[in-house]
Amino acid sequence: MDIGGIIGIVCAVASAAAAALALRRTVKKDTSDSGKAGGVILTEIGYIKSGVDDIKRHQEKQDDQYLDLRQRVTKVEASATQAHKRIDGIEETCREHHDCRSRKE
Repeated sequence: MDIGGIIGIVCAVASAAAAALALRRTVKKDTSDSGKAGGVILTEIGYIKSGVDDIKRHQEKQDDQYLDLRQRVTKVEASATQAHKRIDGIEETCREHHDCRSRKE
């Protein structure tokens, strides 16, 4: 083998080694970038989950307030019904007394 052939072989081996190192570095960087992106996504998912949990708590509080208000309205309606019955009784009594007075006069 002559010196030109040896230099060609050494250059080919050096080129292959450089290419292998570059590939390894690129794969390592891609893996690192992928890991960072995955971490960002997981962080964002955590923020979304926290927001959903806050919304659920707020909704449960609203449900409790709605049920409380519903119970209060039911009590007010029952009270109003009783008041109307009492008023009707008073009106009836007044009519009876008024009729009696007008007959006596």
